[in-house]
This record gives sequence, structure tokens and C-alpha cells, in this order.
Amino acid sequence: MPTGRLTREDRQYTAARLAEGTPYAEIARHLDRPTSTISREVNRNGGPRRYRSELAQRATAMRARRRPAPGAAAVPPGPASNDGRDPQAVRGVREELTAMIAHTGLPPMAARVLTELFTTDTGRLTAVELTDRLRVSSASISKAVTDLERQGLLRRDRPPRQRRDHYVIDDDVWIRAWMASVRMNLLLAATTRRAAAILGPGTPAGGRLHDASQFLEHIMDDMTRAAERWSRFLQPDVR
Repeated sequence: MPTGRLTREDRQYTAARLAEGTPYAEIARHLDRPTSTISREVNRNGGPRRYRSELAQRATAMRARRRPAPGAAAVPPGPASNDGRDPQAVRGVREELTAMIAHTGLPPMAARVLTELFTTDTGRLTAVELTDRLRVSSASISKAVTDLERQGLLRRDRPPRQRRDHYVIDDDVWIRAWMASVRMNLLLAATTRRAAAILGPGTPAGGRLHDASQFLEHIMDDMTRAAERWSRFLQPDVR
């Protein structure tokens, strides 16, 4: 019976069978693996309903990059207060969240920085703290922060009498990111509308672009109203 790590093909097979409701034991028999290997693989990567082979593959590769080479001195994990939480469970949550965020299209390092901020109770960290926690260069942190700032997912803040910037995520971070997406899609809608006018709305290409602009404008209007409703929910009027 093989004892090595699951391959990409193994994970793809596992995801397909889970979607059909196949039990772990049957999947394990087909892959000639212990049932415990399959259950551990699935449970550490979202569970049977949320298991995705590519996300699991990416999370495993990320863990492997952090693992010291055979014979190398073990590198202690970056400082982080778990406040009585199970360190292994916290680490698993961070790995899963990082993989899910990266799956949305963010660069891997930006996803790691965002995860650190999300899973830190204060919601704020300095560049030095991030480099210490993630064991990467300050240049890597700087680039990741720039990517996140550009999308409105964090902001800089310098507390009084301190010399270093803090990178902060606010409670309304997703509203601001959502609205940034709305603005970009409205620009796209305007561009497709102009292109449709130039190509001619009576032509197949012009009609296709006109329909695209109409779709984007209507969807963005719905998204704006949804963000406004959620913003009112987070910040009700003070009476």
C-alpha cells in the first residue's frame, strides 16, 4: 500500500467521488491508501462538502515549502498569540483561508498577508511583524501590501508617537473591496457601450457588446444597492 503523499490526480479523483457521495473507505480502496489518509486529507482541506482538489494541492504545496529540509535545523514558527487556541487547528485554518483567498485571484503572498491580518485579533500588523510571522523578505511584504492597498483590502495607519506604519483591515473591508469591483465593472460597461456604438448596434459584434454593457450596468446597480444595505446594517443610525 503506498505511503507517499497524494498526487494531483489522486486529489482530483477524491473530489469527483466526494461530489457523488462516495464513502472515504471506497475512495481509499480505489487509491490503495489507508482510509485515515483520505479522511485526514479531506478534513484538513474544507471537509467533504467544500473539498476542492486544486485548493488542496495548493495548500499542500504551501505546507511543503514551509517544511524544513531533512537534516536542517527546524525553524520555529513566527510569533503569534493563539490565546489558548489549538495551535495546529489555527495553523490549519490559516492555510485553508490562504488557499481560498488565493483562489479568488490574489497573488499568493498577498493572500498570506491578508490571512495574517484576518486571523490577528487586533486586525493590524507592522511590516516587521509580517516579515517575522511569514519568514519572508521586507520586499515581498511591500509588494503584497501594495497589491492589497490597490484593491482596497487594507489601509495604512500610523498611531501617535510611533515611527512605523501599521497595516489595518477594517470591519467594512469587504464593502470597500466590493465597491472597488463595482467601479471597475462600471468602467468596463462604459467601454463596451462605446465600442458597441462604434461597431454599430445592428451588427453581431455591436449587439454583443451592447448586451454586455447593459448586463454590467444592471448587475452593478444591484451590487451597489446590496453594499449600501449592508453598510447600513453595520452602522445603524444613532437615535
